[in-house]
Amino acid sequence: MSLFSGLSRPMKAAGLALVGVAVIAAVIGGITLTSGGGDSDTATPPGTTPTSSDGATQPSSPAPGSPSASMPPASSSAPPSSAPASSAPPASQPGQTGQPGQPGGDQQASHKWVTVRVYNNSTIQGLAEQAAKDFRASGWNVSEVKGYPGRLPETVAYYRPGTDEEAAAKALALEFGFRAEPRFKEIENIGPGVIVILTKDYKTNDKDGS
Repeated sequence: MSLFSGLSRPMKAAGLALVGVAVIAAVIGGITLTSGGGDSDTATPPGTTPTSSDGATQPSSPAPGSPSASMPPASSSAPPSSAPASSAPPASQPGQTGQPGQPGGDQQASHKWVTVRVYNNSTIQGLAEQAAKDFRASGWNVSEVKGYPGRLPETVAYYRPGTDEEAAAKALALEFGFRAEPRFKEIENIGPGVIVILTKDYKTNDKDGS
């Protein structure tokens, strides 16, 4: 029995037209599917790494706003310090020679301004003048040269304790090889200065060993 049996002629014509349209649509759809299957420009799903035509994986660029995209690479080494190292100025060492008032300085030179009186207590003529010459040659301030009566045992430089004469007498005695002592009663009232009373034990130029 025919699909269109029992229908009127106009209805049959309309049914045939619909069948024809369906056939044409089916044909067009098949052609479209056939042509679209070979398209190589397909979209890459999100989250997958795109590959090149030769199969190599291409590096992906970091997403905008991510820490690796916004932060510059950290420096591998700290910059060298440009501050110069401080050095302390060399401290002066005590005991250097030639500095008055310092240990090891020329103590004798610092006392040579004190007046020195030279007295001869020996029988050797000109002994006081020769000793005064020796003292002056070394820079001492000799102000008086004369004889001294009596008999003393040895050459001594006499001073008034607690005055500049004490240090000067000890320095002079050390330089020329005799002793230094406080003044005795008979010479206490003589004017200021170191009093050197010479005896026969004084050797002229004794400082130089002659």
